This record gives sequence, structure tokens and C-alpha cells, in this order.
Amino acid sequence: EAQVVESGGGLVQAGGSLRLSCAASGFNVANSAIGWFRQAPGKEREAVACISRSNGRQYFARAVQGRFAISRDYAKNTVYLQMNNLNPEDTATYYCATGWENGVYYPPCFYGMDSWGRGTLVTVSS
Repeated sequence: EAQVVESGGGLVQAGGSLRLSCAASGFNVANSAIGWFRQAPGKEREAVACISRSNGRQYFARAVQGRFAISRDYAKNTVYLQMNNLNPEDTATYYCATGWENGVYYPPCFYGMDSWGRGTLVTVSS
């Protein structure tokens, strides 16, 4: 059974950085779709960034492009989300997810995820 556990959230000032971790078990992050999503209070969940299983490409939401980066540590079977130049609008609970993705949509790894972690809270103060 695929499982993911997020960590690394916390309180940071605007302009600061955080690195979130997504520890995976039951599957290999090297050949799986991995996505990061977030949900702010009172808002719907939105996709932030992902790595596609089908083509290995990385995709980023427009709101985080140029500020966030994804990396994988194959030895630790862990995926990271490096978040730089954070602003208060980035405040949310961040979730890691994996699944078969859905190639009908673009980007495919923003969809079709069915194994989710419990999330880690990121708070950015102004």
C-alpha cells in the first residue's frame, strides 16, 4: 500500500524559505507520479507542483513558478518541495500525494492522485 508522510512545515516570515519533505513507503518515488497540493483556510485545495510518472517532467502552478522546486532523494525514497521567497498567500496546509495520474488532463500529475498524506502546515507571516 502506497503511503506518504509530510513534514517540514512551520512558521516563517515573508521572504523566507522552507523545505517540505514527503517520505514515501510502499512504492518507489523514482518512477511514480508525486504531487504537492495545498489548502488554505476557507479555500479549495489546489495543485502546487508535481512530477509526472509518464514523462518525468516537473510542473508548477503559476503562483509558485520560479519560487518552488521539487527534488527527489532516491536513497531515502523521499520527495522535497523547496519553497523560496514565501509570501502570506502561501499560508496553507501542504499535502503530498501519489497515484497513477490522469493523462486526460494537463498537467497529468495534478490529477488522478489517490494516496494522500495528512499534511503539514505552513504559515507565512507578513
